[in-house]
Amino acid sequence: MEVVPSHDVALLLIELIDDALEWLGLGRDAFIEEVVYVAVIVFSAIFIGWIFRLMVLFVIKRVIVLHKYEIGKELIEQKVFTRVSHIIPPLLFLIFIPFAFVSSEALLLRIIEWIAVIYLSVTIGVAINAILAFLWNHYDSHRNNKNHPLRGVLNVAKGVVWIIIVIVTVSGMLGKSPMVLLTGLGAFAAALMLVFRDSILGFVAGLQLSQNDMLRVGDWIVVPSTIANGIVEDVSLTVVKVRNWDNTLVMLPPYTLVSTSFQNWRGMVESKVRLMSCVVIVDNKSIRTCDNNFIEKIKQNYPQLKDIINGNIKYSGGLVGVNGTTETNLGLFRAYMCTYLLDHPMISDQWQILVNLLDVTSAGCRLQIYCYASTTDWTIYEAIKSEILEHIISTATMFELQIYNAVAGNDLREIK
Repeated sequence: MEVVPSHDVALLLIELIDDALEWLGLGRDAFIEEVVYVAVIVFSAIFIGWIFRLMVLFVIKRVIVLHKYEIGKELIEQKVFTRVSHIIPPLLFLIFIPFAFVSSEALLLRIIEWIAVIYLSVTIGVAINAILAFLWNHYDSHRNNKNHPLRGVLNVAKGVVWIIIVIVTVSGMLGKSPMVLLTGLGAFAAALMLVFRDSILGFVAGLQLSQNDMLRVGDWIVVPSTIANGIVEDVSLTVVKVRNWDNTLVMLPPYTLVSTSFQNWRGMVESKVRLMSCVVIVDNKSIRTCDNNFIEKIKQNYPQLKDIINGNIKYSGGLVGVNGTTETNLGLFRAYMCTYLLDHPMISDQWQILVNLLDVTSAGCRLQIYCYASTTDWTIYEAIKSEILEHIISTATMFELQIYNAVAGNDLREIK
């Protein structure tokens, strides 16, 4: 069938094609003429579309640079304009392709238009998802001060966009209403739920984690049933990424955190203090009643205990009360440790400070130090804790107390 379009531009193009075919020695062939004509129209439409796209991008970027729009710079950095501009070539292609055919009922025209519609649908999906990703990144970086895990919601939104585009495209190609296609998909609902089981559970779990403020990006979490013990780096629709302290990565399904218990250290970080609880065992044989000589020696070595010994401060309750007695050397040592912790620059006096005795064991009397360090930094915290333990061990002898040590081989040889 000979191509005889009615457009003036198309007629001029046909003449050029005929001249080119005769120059190549192919003569006038209706089939070859139609194929070449369609190919020229297709490539011309695509070429014009891409040139127009580049021109639009250039103008938009120049306007943003000249006027220094901050949000425009973000759009350029995230390549939103680039992805949205992909819609232009298929649109121009759909405009120009009818010029290649005389009859709108031509089968080749319908096939090419279907391909163009599919191409356009994909570019629309890419454009919408690019805009959604930009909105999420903008909110996450500027307004998501609590680092709520919203990436799962973004992933679901992107999935919904693609599902809608597929349904609309397929229904358009079949010439039926999208509702008819949705009704037919109902029969595959069970299979779809099995296929997307993890995604559905992840989405629901993500909403629960975000709604109840159970988890944020940057939180330190410990999941006892797993090896996860570190900082949350990302929360997506199907995976919670945790970087452990040894820099290994642990991937957890979001619904694992909802269905099982886990420990979140965010409260400790936000309070800017960290609980310090340590226990030393005092040998029962070294605990004795204080006599006058011992009390006088303590007064001279530790003047801060004079008011307690003289009865001016017998007991002070509350979070930072001095607790101890003047009847035994262990009671005086407890009172001293309370004053030591109260005066320590790295121990918070706004939180509970307690030096108390736990249940007595066969090894001796257990002395507990319970306080809060004024830092959450791990290195500094461990340094403070080590300093306090060293101080307890070194000053216990001044109160004639003996810290319990299990009998070792060297001790047995000394006895012999």
